[in-house]
Amino acid sequence: MKKFCLKLSEILKTIYSYGIIVCLFGSTLTVIGFIVALCIGGEAATNICTFIYKNIFYYLIIASSFIVLLGLISIYLTGENKFKNPFKKKGTKEINK
Repeated sequence: MKKFCLKLSEILKTIYSYGIIVCLFGSTLTVIGFIVALCIGGEAATNICTFIYKNIFYYLIIASSFIVLLGLISIYLTGENKFKNPFKKKGTKEINK
């Protein structure tokens, strides 16, 4: 079972890596679209911004949420503890303020 989890985790990490690259590329294109709309101005700029907001952002947010979920599943399958405080010394207690 451990080997299966490690193999599945490697596959999910690969999907996560490529998915994050695609999402970053898509967000870069939206920024470029907004800059072009700012340079054009007028009614055409409004149409460009509305198209980006209504069509591209929707799919970009869903895709990035799904990709982050795959990354978290990959972390939990391998048993890595990425959310641990690296500066906490052993044998000390944290004091809640």
